[in-house]
Amino acid sequence: MTTDSSRAVSRRTFNRGVWGIAAGTLAAGHPARHASAADQPAARTGYIDIHVHLTQPWAGRPMLAVEGLLSWMDQHAVAQAVVLPLVSPESWYYTIGCDWVLQQTASHRDRLIPFCDLDPRTVYLKPKDMAPVLARYVEAGAKGLGEHKCGGPIDDPNNLHVFRACSELKLPVLLHMDTIRNIDAPGLPGLERALQAAPGAIFIGHATTWWSSISADVSPQTLGGYPKGPVKPGGAIERLMDKYENLYGDLSAGSGLNAIRRDPDFGREFLIRRADRLLFGTDYLAEGQQVDQFAFLEQLQLPAEVQAKIFRDNARRVLGLSAPA
Repeated sequence: MTTDSSRAVSRRTFNRGVWGIAAGTLAAGHPARHASAADQPAARTGYIDIHVHLTQPWAGRPMLAVEGLLSWMDQHAVAQAVVLPLVSPESWYYTIGCDWVLQQTASHRDRLIPFCDLDPRTVYLKPKDMAPVLARYVEAGAKGLGEHKCGGPIDDPNNLHVFRACSELKLPVLLHMDTIRNIDAPGLPGLERALQAAPGAIFIGHATTWWSSISADVSPQTLGGYPKGPVKPGGAIERLMDKYENLYGDLSAGSGLNAIRRDPDFGREFLIRRADRLLFGTDYLAEGQQVDQFAFLEQLQLPAEVQAKIFRDNARRVLGLSAPA
């Protein structure tokens, strides 16, 4: 795999890959899509992926360079993708810095949208410094904060300082919530305290604690996992979405897919009911990675207006993006 991350993808290649994608272009190992994929609304107009990562070589793990990511996007009709750093020690095998993400995406900002992040436990980073530091990242092109994947409770005072800074800057926050990172309890009381502390920030929920909370019967034992079986209506996600207009969901990774696929009838109704608050995502970070979101969401045969909102329009609205030329 080439590591030349600065080589641009031509407009002809982009248009052919995103706007005129034909059947048979999916990577090996992905579930088959309809033979007439080019006629599907998503393929005609493209996805925005709210959650991808660029990676570096580390201890035998392969890297995903810009060129590889753009090639995958072309194959899957992904018009634009949000590239997320990982700055906390709990977040990945190694940290992926904000400056590196900004540098790697600099030549492709029409398609690759960088985010930034702060680990609030940094000793020399005081609450008063957080908004100015984030403002410098925003000036350099960052459109949001995340993937925020910090060890400890989601409503830890240090986390709340970060969220208040995002609220001040009107910066979206993409949160990873599980049993290690941004920890919460059934009912998501910690997330609610964060929402109350930072009303000017849009929060985008992701990962197992968030998505298991789609069901009202989630327990401390199932909160951070991949529950199976029917969803019990009245889960914390819906309760909080009813109460807070700044709360959204990221459909990426196995957690997002499981939440919809475990009870397909409920899942389809949820997607339609919450179409204004959901964002298509994959968590793509390695060449050859299987991503089932594309095929499964198409199989649900969502109304065209729901597809448009979830697959791209909500992300453009939340991030203030324009379509690529």
